Amino acid sequence: MTLNFAPILNQLPYLAGGAWISLQLAVLAFALGMVIAMFCTSLLRYGPPLAGKLVNGYVVFATNTPQLIQIYFLFFALPEAGILLSPFNAVLIGATFNAGAYLCDIQRAGFDSVRQREVEAAEVLGFSRLQIIRYVILPHVMKVMFRPLSNQFIVMTLGTSMASMFGVEELTGRTYNLSSETYLSVESFSVAAVLYIILTLIATFALAVIGRYLFRARTEVF
Repeated sequence: MTLNFAPILNQLPYLAGGAWISLQLAVLAFALGMVIAMFCTSLLRYGPPLAGKLVNGYVVFATNTPQLIQIYFLFFALPEAGILLSPFNAVLIGATFNAGAYLCDIQRAGFDSVRQREVEAAEVLGFSRLQIIRYVILPHVMKVMFRPLSNQFIVMTLGTSMASMFGVEELTGRTYNLSSETYLSVESFSVAAVLYIILTLIATFALAVIGRYLFRARTEVF
């Protein structure tokens, strides 16, 4: 078999544009998922028992059903109720819904790792509640959570490839288009695989720098 990468490499800007859309989806879904997760974690720790049960039900449902099915429901079932979503928005909402549940579990584990005696020591020293959160709880929690949060972000970045099934022209979607036009499937997806590796390595390096200098969390790029 003879491989011909020239036509694919000529379309690198087109594929890079798809990689940029993949990154946008991952960043937006992760950021919105973090907001949902913080709200859910707060309800679990400080809310009434009924709120905690509702949050646990959401987490169990979202983590035990495929993200693809969740997005299918948004994209194909909601129009029956008169709610029309663009492919990008359907994927973003589905990815956010799914991410919120996983990030809630990560945050819950992070807050549970805070040692009560440290909080009590801060109270004895006269720290206010805000000072305890700022100087005792958050530094410890972020250091514990940063590595699993980083891993979750990488998983979400790679998971954006399913957006191609709904017509979103992210990296995998554009690779499909290029493969259909050139009939060079092996070459197209080989280049896409390299771009995914580059994308995740850049994200991993950026997250390692952020974790080391903002949260003193040691993370390794390789």
